[in-house]
Amino acid sequence: MLKILVTDDIAKTGVEVLESMPGATVDVRTGLSESELLEAIADAHALVVRSQTTVTDKVIQAARNLRVIGRAGVGVDNIDLESATRHGVLVINAPDGNTIAAAEHTFAMMISLARHIPVANRDLLAGNWNRKRFVGVELRGKTLAILGMGRIGTEVAKRAKVFGMNVIGYDPFLTEERALSLGIVKASLDDAIAEADFITVHTPLTKETHHMIDAARLQTLKRGVRIVNCARGGIIDELALCDALRTEQVAGAAIDVFESEPLREDHPLRSFDNVILTPHLGASTVEAQENVAIQVAEQIVRVLKDEPFDHAVNLPSLSAEQKARLTPYLALAEKLGLFAAQLAQGAPSNIRVTYAGDASAPDGGYLTRTVLKGLLGFQYRGEINYVNALQFAEESGIRVQEVRETRGRVYTNEISISFVTDGGLHQLTGTLYSESGPRIVELDGYPIDMPSEGVLLFTRHKDQPGMIGRIGTFLGDAQVNIAGMQVGRRESGGEAIMLLAVDRSVSPDVIGQIASVDGILMVRAIEL
Repeated sequence: MLKILVTDDIAKTGVEVLESMPGATVDVRTGLSESELLEAIADAHALVVRSQTTVTDKVIQAARNLRVIGRAGVGVDNIDLESATRHGVLVINAPDGNTIAAAEHTFAMMISLARHIPVANRDLLAGNWNRKRFVGVELRGKTLAILGMGRIGTEVAKRAKVFGMNVIGYDPFLTEERALSLGIVKASLDDAIAEADFITVHTPLTKETHHMIDAARLQTLKRGVRIVNCARGGIIDELALCDALRTEQVAGAAIDVFESEPLREDHPLRSFDNVILTPHLGASTVEAQENVAIQVAEQIVRVLKDEPFDHAVNLPSLSAEQKARLTPYLALAEKLGLFAAQLAQGAPSNIRVTYAGDASAPDGGYLTRTVLKGLLGFQYRGEINYVNALQFAEESGIRVQEVRETRGRVYTNEISISFVTDGGLHQLTGTLYSESGPRIVELDGYPIDMPSEGVLLFTRHKDQPGMIGRIGTFLGDAQVNIAGMQVGRRESGGEAIMLLAVDRSVSPDVIGQIASVDGILMVRAIEL
């Protein structure tokens, strides 16, 4: 008898799908303490959660029979993915179920903001009739900047076009081809927001997108711009937004997500009449809750029946022989994809993945999907998994090519990625060392030898005296310790590269200081 444990509230229809599986019992127990969860999961074969239950390494270790964890939603921040993968537990999510709900909520917020609907409603209920006070603006003819062109951003763009808006899209992986197919204009972040009458954000919250809209960027916007955030709290600097609202640089804001939730009672955002606040309702529709519950339940049933499944967030099930052969190369492939994502300048239009030696054996596409998961997942966190990565690339207009060779150019066994972006052609090669695991052995044609983990700083610069010292000084002043260094050049006085392994993250300010040095052609902070 298979046991399916459900520890968070999910739609009844999802539970019914689980209950329909022959030979399975469904145990719905919400609000468990850690000790109660450890006891309940001991004999469970599947676990279903939303965002309330935290699935730690301790919980996973306590589950003797656990095969799959299902998250009824997109984000899996509450699940220890590394532990799940290490213990052979599959993690699946439901990335499609709330897309329409989030897009529609975004549009509801934008229309309400444009027409002052919430404050006009409150004023009318207070006994007033102030038609002249609440003169709004039309969406037709206005320019909307969408920051993040994943599933939700794409759906918002479709609706904005119907309303007659001019749409500008910013996304590191938005290609000209895909932008053209959507009828929108591709632009850089700063160009997009500078042109916008309305701005809406639809990116995941990462180190790169945290406070993406900060005090400095708010001052570059059109005076009177309106801003919507139904994505993640922290993408917009809330206190800086309040300052921009006070000075009327920003005419209004509609916010569904916050840096700290629930929003505290004395938060300054609560004090503005031209701010609309909702308590994280983006996915809160009957349809969305049913969709994510049904989607994750159906996938769990498939996993338990050993049938094909979708939306694997971590390593899919492999035979013992496949796992022994592929696992080291899968780790290398994902790291190379992640490195490539942070190296790229602009959206890659063509990606060529070359496998040599042992890595070239047929693998059913696992390695290429893993490269794409690392590459695309950096930007579309929560949306990209091993199953949908290739399809997502194709839909984004990214052409992917596999090449298999008997022997590599640098090492016998290697994986090499070459890709074209607005910034030109990049090439990245990695191999496996039996003693030290995955290594990066070539970067843009320069031989190097660095571990594919930790925090790295990469520069391309003119080969001239003092460059290494100047960069080291900036890092030293910022208390960033250098743990290792690789340099390379093709000829004296030409171009050179440097790859530094450092002990902690390098701040954008330090990156900016290094970028300003005469002779620096490119600088990237890369975290693996």
